[in-house]
Amino acid sequence: MAETTPQITFFDGLDITPKERAILNAVIAHKDAMVETVQLWSRQNSGSKNREGLVAMRRLLSTAFTALPAKQQDIALPPGEFISNKGQSETVTYEPSLLVTVRPEAPIQLVLTGHYDTVFPKDSHFQAPVFLDDNTLNGPGTADMKGGILVMLEALKAFETYELSSQVGYNILLSPDEEIGSPGSAVPLAELGRKSDLGLTYEPALADGSLAGARKGSGNFTFIITGKAAHAGREHHLGRNAMNAMAEAALMLEKLNGKREGVTFNLSKIDGGGATNIVPDLSIGRFNVRVKETDDMPWVLSRLNDIVDHVNGRDGFTARLEGKFTRPPKPMAPANRQVFEWVKAAGAALGQSILWAPSGGVCEGNNLWASGCPNVDTLGVRGGRIHSDEEFMLIDSLTERAQLSALILMKIASGEFNAKNVKAMAMQDHREDKSC
Repeated sequence: MAETTPQITFFDGLDITPKERAILNAVIAHKDAMVETVQLWSRQNSGSKNREGLVAMRRLLSTAFTALPAKQQDIALPPGEFISNKGQSETVTYEPSLLVTVRPEAPIQLVLTGHYDTVFPKDSHFQAPVFLDDNTLNGPGTADMKGGILVMLEALKAFETYELSSQVGYNILLSPDEEIGSPGSAVPLAELGRKSDLGLTYEPALADGSLAGARKGSGNFTFIITGKAAHAGREHHLGRNAMNAMAEAALMLEKLNGKREGVTFNLSKIDGGGATNIVPDLSIGRFNVRVKETDDMPWVLSRLNDIVDHVNGRDGFTARLEGKFTRPPKPMAPANRQVFEWVKAAGAALGQSILWAPSGGVCEGNNLWASGCPNVDTLGVRGGRIHSDEEFMLIDSLTERAQLSALILMKIASGEFNAKNVKAMAMQDHREDKSC
């Protein structure tokens, strides 16, 4: 018998029952406490490489999430690799992820994700939140994504008071390495995604409330080029300048931009060289690649290897490529489109206009989709200017977005939003669509 493909359900209107509305209204009373909490969390520096800060931030989160009827555990992450400035592969260890589990036996299983690291290092000048006006809080992590984690927590606290909450179990994964590509937490993300019907991720929405739709894929790579050292004056002719070879490779990389729709190459850092009287014999070039479709990835790898082959063809030089694609693209496939329709319907019922647009950014939603888990990944606060000292969140979005997630959760529990159906759609998408 031919397999029936589940169809997308569109909503002209979504009813909120009196009991559901009472739960949503109760969220508003928590606004002041939420504002205090997000300030507390923002003051705790938790840059991706600040081990002490990450430990302290995880402790704050662990305490906060005791409000849920959950089991907590630290999940050790596998080590990663980093190419040093000497061109050698070094092992990198990461702080654990915090896993919070509620009702693993429930018929519907969700995974909710967030990250507790930020892009701001321990010595950053940007360390504390400041009110720009009555509704705007500027501070590290306020939007990306400590505010989002708080939205998640408040939505779940509200959901736990719902009479049908026993129908839904969930795992919450709070990770320490998202801002550096989730190299360690990719493993638990994949495991949780495979066994979950649906994923909810709390990256910030745009200031106008728009969500990210389709997302590009991303990879981080390194060129390592070795030449030959020599005295820059006496024996310049005997040297092989690795920095010059890297400059040539960099120009070849730049010329790849525009060759394939949606594919971009960004060389961000070159290391090497030293004293001006020495021909440098080593250069390290680090770059990021973004792709629109899964089929773009082999094309990219082929072009990168062409550059390596070109350098290796020059007398006295050796080159190699390190790195990989860490997050494949997340398309607006039918399963993901269905989840967005749910968010849109829930938003409309609450008086929130929900729009979305494609994004060149990547997040844990990419990881979840790669594992077969349909998801929406911008359920956090409304804000902007993330990854800069102008990062801000809009205070009224704390309760607004907590209500939105709480309503989505209640409609999943009631069956009005069919999580099992959307999981089946995702599996069908992965079988039929090469871009998935």
